[in-house]
Amino acid sequence: MSVLESAQALAFVLLVVFLAYICVILVPFLRRTPDPEGTPGGFSWHVFIPCRDEETVIGNTLAKLRGQFPEAHVWVVDDASEDATAHIVQSASGADPLVHLVRRFLPDARSGKGDALNAAYRALDDWLPSGVDRETVIVMVLDADGLMSENAFRQAAGPLAFGDPEVGAAQTAVWMSNVDDPALKTATGLGRVKQGFARYLILMQDMEFRTTIAAMQSLRRHTLTVGLGGNGQFTRLSALDTIARTSGQPWHGALLEDYELAIHVMLSGYKTVYMHDAHVSQEALPGLRRLLTQRTRWCHGGMQCSSYLGRIFESPYFSNIGAIECSYFLVQPFIQILGLVLWPTLFITMVAQGSLTMGGFQAWLAASWFIVPLIVVTGIAPFALWGPVYRKQAAPDKSRLVGVLWGVGYWLYMYQNYVSVLRATYRLVTGRHGWAKTRRNNENDAQLLAKEA
Repeated sequence: MSVLESAQALAFVLLVVFLAYICVILVPFLRRTPDPEGTPGGFSWHVFIPCRDEETVIGNTLAKLRGQFPEAHVWVVDDASEDATAHIVQSASGADPLVHLVRRFLPDARSGKGDALNAAYRALDDWLPSGVDRETVIVMVLDADGLMSENAFRQAAGPLAFGDPEVGAAQTAVWMSNVDDPALKTATGLGRVKQGFARYLILMQDMEFRTTIAAMQSLRRHTLTVGLGGNGQFTRLSALDTIARTSGQPWHGALLEDYELAIHVMLSGYKTVYMHDAHVSQEALPGLRRLLTQRTRWCHGGMQCSSYLGRIFESPYFSNIGAIECSYFLVQPFIQILGLVLWPTLFITMVAQGSLTMGGFQAWLAASWFIVPLIVVTGIAPFALWGPVYRKQAAPDKSRLVGVLWGVGYWLYMYQNYVSVLRATYRLVTGRHGWAKTRRNNENDAQLLAKEA
């Protein structure tokens, strides 16, 4: 077999695997039924909120969180903020004994979200009295701008989540809170094109989390390999204790510290589950630059987590199908890099050979009319199909045509993954692992939006 034939065979295999994966995640997602709820009173609840320069959102988040879940203790980690974050939280803790401020100072601070969460874990460990049943203590991680659905604790206490003693962690669905943000429509300093592009990016992020990512998580419920996100994740304290005993601390150094935690939870013998009927709302990014920076960090972190593949396949707690699902997720960035070289090379070679054989490009094109529908079916439809799915589930008042248009927009949006994976690969190869935090959207600051759009 020649090199070209080998490349064609590899491309065919990758294409079949990709299309099969789309079908496998789509079917369970469309067929899922609502999960039963439980009684939160059987557990004690503690919310970890890592913060660095979050004065614009933390006060509102604390007020909403304490109003929604009055039984929950809130542990805010101030990671050497340079603004009024610590002052706001300190004032709240003075008025509310269930709000706790955990302060980190330079030079030890600002070393990553995982380290901030470990500081909250140690503070909770010191605060809890001896003799507490740590199996019933549930830790939730929330972003500084996060807002949980009112049923989150009931879902987490349900028989399919922490009502099952084998469950060590659970992840809620993620929605974007600023899909219908009126500030984008009225912001001065933004032209109509930039406003429209910002709203497009926000809509695509909401679609991504509420369809593709949710469908992946729905599949993982069956393979018992649900991944944790950095926002809206729940973990049993005893599971964190087990990880700390075996690995030094619950959270580790990968840039995708949430998925890394999920791997450690599963390696410790606990199950991870997905709670689609509860959700956390967070801000979508309205600017392409910040979006690419965020996705590059996620991709880089996933590539770092691929170092766990050996332990996953050796672990007695992973089923064969579970290990395969984890492997597919972790090697996906590397497959994308391969595809960036493989697909254009094969296409150019095919056109060149066909043109030479048939006497010209026009003759080849006339004989190869099927290429266009093939590209639509295999290269566009697997992404565009999520538009109608999203319309049906999140915006049923919209027309079917709008769903189709959203799907086409989603196909175009997904090309940002190739930019992100290239940047992530460069950072991985050059040993660059430091990251600055992603800035929050200031709803009253049109200048910030104008810079990012």
